[in-house]
Amino acid sequence: MNATDHSFGNHLLIALPSLQDANFERSVTLICQHDGDGAMGVIVNRPSEYTIGEILRQMGVECGDDALDQRPVLSGGPVHPERGFVLHDGGRGWDSSLEVGDGLYLTTSRDVLEAMARGEGPPQSLVALGCAGWGAGQLEQELVDDSWLLVPNRRDVLFDLPLAQRWQAAAGSIGVDLVNHASHSGHA
Repeated sequence: MNATDHSFGNHLLIALPSLQDANFERSVTLICQHDGDGAMGVIVNRPSEYTIGEILRQMGVECGDDALDQRPVLSGGPVHPERGFVLHDGGRGWDSSLEVGDGLYLTTSRDVLEAMARGEGPPQSLVALGCAGWGAGQLEQELVDDSWLLVPNRRDVLFDLPLAQRWQAAAGSIGVDLVNHASHSGHA
């Protein structure tokens, strides 16, 4: 399949047990952008060592919401690990936002974090440091090589389920049980 024929944007990319890359083992990545130049996404099931409150304090932003203050920041991927990404819903546009699809956005500007700290942010969100990236044709080849499972995006996986449940739940959305999936694959 050629990247120009079909975009994988707004899909979940699930690492199969056979994928041995430490950056992506047992990961679920939301593909935010995919075209002939490659793909970009954010891992949505791996916590970082930071909380949103710690990030806000580093930015000099006050947060009076204890629940927001304690929410984990995710490790979004190995590319630009110093850069923040906010994946969120809601119809409001923020600076530097990319529409992933169906009212879901990826924003890289500080204004959305400041609004969240004031209690004026999007209804659902997750904050990540870093992202994942693939060069032209790389993701397509990794799919052919049985490294990944590609499924339609599910909002409950992104925003509702505990991080530890997202890997199996994303695959389970199409009837795949990763716990019992072979840790190796091959081609006939």
